[in-house]
Amino acid sequence: MQENETRQGWKRYTLTDTERGHVWGRCAEAEGLFGQGRRETYELFGWAPEGAEVLGWAGREVWLVPGDGTLDPWLLEDVESLGRHPGTDGLVLTGLDGHGAPSDGYRGPVRVHDRQRWLGSCREFARVLPPWRPDPAIVLRGLAPGEELRRALTTGTRRVLDLGEAALEVRDDLGEPFAELLLWITVSAWYPSPLGTGLIDLELEGKLSAPVPEQVRPLWERWLAGPPRTPGTWAGLGTRPRWDWLDHVRGRPRPGTDASAGTGADRPSGPAYALDGRHVTDVPGLYLALGEAFNGPGGYFGANLDALADCLGGGFGHTGPATLLWRDSAVAREHLGQALTSDGQPYDLFDAVLDVLAERRVRVTLV
Repeated sequence: MQENETRQGWKRYTLTDTERGHVWGRCAEAEGLFGQGRRETYELFGWAPEGAEVLGWAGREVWLVPGDGTLDPWLLEDVESLGRHPGTDGLVLTGLDGHGAPSDGYRGPVRVHDRQRWLGSCREFARVLPPWRPDPAIVLRGLAPGEELRRALTTGTRRVLDLGEAALEVRDDLGEPFAELLLWITVSAWYPSPLGTGLIDLELEGKLSAPVPEQVRPLWERWLAGPPRTPGTWAGLGTRPRWDWLDHVRGRPRPGTDASAGTGADRPSGPAYALDGRHVTDVPGLYLALGEAFNGPGGYFGANLDALADCLGGGFGHTGPATLLWRDSAVAREHLGQALTSDGQPYDLFDAVLDVLAERRVRVTLV
């Protein structure tokens, strides 16, 4: 991804040493930040669907629940089904391992659900080892190096130069904090940049701790122009892009806040909020609508029940008591009334949200 320097003269990217705090350098363009991630491939032998077949559900998130009780459930994100394995009764899935994925070779039975309904089960679960792929090179173009980097490049070995962990801070077109990526700096090459006198192009071996998923690129391109100014910008997105949007607003540094804690000043208690419920058709839509109701377009106010309770406790723009007018609440009740916990226990997510709001002194009016 490449971004030009703005008219104000600041640089989009700042590379900072995380241990000592000095700035290695600043630049306007960066390549190699996006990647497909390390997709895992699984084969579910003896697959027996429960209702709808998984085939064609690209982009879904599913929970895999071990049938023997030896492991906790784990999340598989951005799922794609490759269909039935030829000549077998197995179903092949690919996806990105979320939290809780087993590190050993679990091969027992598994049951699968998508937070709302059971999808099927298998008698045996197996991980298919993916082919090895090198990390993409990261190139910082037009970098204005700091004194520490100049010194390191002068005294280090041109072929390989290890500078340790760093943070690549990203700012949007308004100069506001946008994202922060952690990486391990191993310099493989540097040379004068055609973008200006005294600037260099710095090539790094790809060591991002968490590469930005390729599917998030359109979201970045939209948000780099600045946060949305009107509510519901996310409403036309599917469930997978909504999760990406929610992940971004949750992790995005906010001006005037403690970035490490994600907290900021609260408004005086007693305000009245309004929630537009027309597009609350899935879990990320619920929390995106709550975020906008309490903190405006692009706002964050929790991504699960525990986080919602934390936000209502203060530090995220609100402290109780307050009132909330939930318009078109029937949409959420229809789509979120029947939900499953990670281990597959049924519960009513809509009522659970109302309970959390009530416990934190938010009086809700459903219309």
